[in-house]
Amino acid sequence: MKKIAVVILNWNGTKLLEQFLPSVVKYSPEAEIYVADNASTDDSVDFVKANFPTVKIVKNTGNYGFAKGYNEALQHIDAEIYALVNSDIEVTENWLNPILETFENEPKTAIIQPKLLDFKNKEYFEYAGAAGGFIDKYGYPYCRGRIFETIEKDNGQYNDALEITWASGACFFIRSKVYHELKGFDADFFAHQEEIDLCWRAKNLNYTIKYNPNSVVYHVGGATLQQGNPKKTFLNFRNSLLMLVKNLPKESLYSVLFIRLLLDGIAGIHFLTQGKFSHFWAILKAHFYFYSLFSETYKKRGDFQSKTYYTVKSIVINYYLNNGKVFAK
Repeated sequence: MKKIAVVILNWNGTKLLEQFLPSVVKYSPEAEIYVADNASTDDSVDFVKANFPTVKIVKNTGNYGFAKGYNEALQHIDAEIYALVNSDIEVTENWLNPILETFENEPKTAIIQPKLLDFKNKEYFEYAGAAGGFIDKYGYPYCRGRIFETIEKDNGQYNDALEITWASGACFFIRSKVYHELKGFDADFFAHQEEIDLCWRAKNLNYTIKYNPNSVVYHVGGATLQQGNPKKTFLNFRNSLLMLVKNLPKESLYSVLFIRLLLDGIAGIHFLTQGKFSHFWAILKAHFYFYSLFSETYKKRGDFQSKTYYTVKSIVINYYLNNGKVFAK
């Protein structure tokens, strides 16, 4: 058994596998490589078998999305460390060694994210995770290198390894024992922000999440759902609210949720003024789903919720009112 398993979740992704799997195979001699297939209807599984005989296939029985898709597949993969890698990721030489060294030297570090750059514009950080993720008091996520729609150029300003709040699911390293201790991703999320929820639950158990700039990968982003897709808006808003219910400290749960719902309403009005009616409806629908799932989600709360889950009170106010367009501000 190799210490690390690189697991690529796939659904009808022949073209992406053809383009990006070669770099993973070439630069991952330390790893066993798997394609976890979410019941694809294209020829992607046959393509992998024919062209990459060393890559192992795990077949899920349905299209379970990101969260349940990985939960199902990882039951069949034996390794100390899982590297969960999107099918639109190009890896670089020596991308695994810095990660393995960190895990070896830091027993409390449970999750690691590499430097995530834009495949289409390689001098810039990539939206999905950039140089590591954080959340504000109200659960809005942001990254070193990307705040809302402002994406920074990589000038080496984030070449320091440090503790972060969440690691991007686009390229997500986790100790297998921690993954299973946490019972994996929350399958009710389907896709989007399930990695933030998992990291938050890990922090509530006193595990550490790190960013390591010495491992570099390039991400296309939006290969499954484009950034402007209303379904993406729906999933992000709904799942963010569910995540708050599960992880906020009890004494601030309802006050934070109330303010967050107001802020979401302002975001919906903003979409209306831009003529983006489908996105306004997506937020509205997300809230209705949230209310219907509240009781069930509340039951998922753990025994302890950390009070120090954020470093910025409101990234929305910082960004729109205080000109905090980049992480340094």
